[in-house]
Amino acid sequence: MNILFSINAKFIDLTKICIRSIIRFDKNIDFYILHHDLDQEHMDDLRNAFLGCTFHFIEVKEEEFKEFPISSRYPLEIYYRLFASDLLPATLDRILYLDVDIVVIQSLKELYNMNFEDNLYIACSHVSENMTHLNAKRLGLNEDVPYINTGVLLMNLIALRKQLNKQDILNYVNIYKKKLVLFDQDVLTALYGDRTKLVDYRKYNLSERMMNFYNLRNPRNKMDLDWVKQNSVIIHYCGKMKPWNGRYIGCLDCFYREITG
Repeated sequence: MNILFSINAKFIDLTKICIRSIIRFDKNIDFYILHHDLDQEHMDDLRNAFLGCTFHFIEVKEEEFKEFPISSRYPLEIYYRLFASDLLPATLDRILYLDVDIVVIQSLKELYNMNFEDNLYIACSHVSENMTHLNAKRLGLNEDVPYINTGVLLMNLIALRKQLNKQDILNYVNIYKKKLVLFDQDVLTALYGDRTKLVDYRKYNLSERMMNFYNLRNPRNKMDLDWVKQNSVIIHYCGKMKPWNGRYIGCLDCFYREITG
């Protein structure tokens, strides 16, 4: 199994927590890490923390992405996943990208081995039908194109090598840069949303916000913590509310607490 992270040095500790959660259920994993600022000490730190895992560190040159907009919330590393098919070894056929603000609570094998059905990605959407229509207007898309959450992305590297075009991405960014909000998500949705197979966010990309939204819409069939423990695979602490910042409101932080003890 190939797992991909895109991080800078500030995220080493979170990466460790995510890895620790994964290897409870799955072994023989190759971790690929795209970065621009990790030094040998950082790499040794990760390798020594997980002696049974294989790590591949791939340095990305910052100047290659100087034309892309960034912010304090969305650093340069968010774009690396868009070009993973070019940055990773040509021998890989698929890889599962994960944000590091994730805790895995069951095996990833079912997701990892899914049939792409000729799609470039397998992912989840975190927006309602109304928001999908609004995002489509903002990004110049057909209204039926789903808005993709890029925190969990199973990548069809074989197909992406044939179809992903850096110039197309740069052109789109230059045209729509004043309308981009969640930069990499907007770009991936706009260019490849119609080539993305959607899977259930409740199972593969569950956040506190999405759990609350679901329960508001389904008062007679609410998700509770027991349901999550039995059915969910990936808990994503996306957004500003993080359990490690001491300001978490909800119940899903229990999975993070379980890992960090």
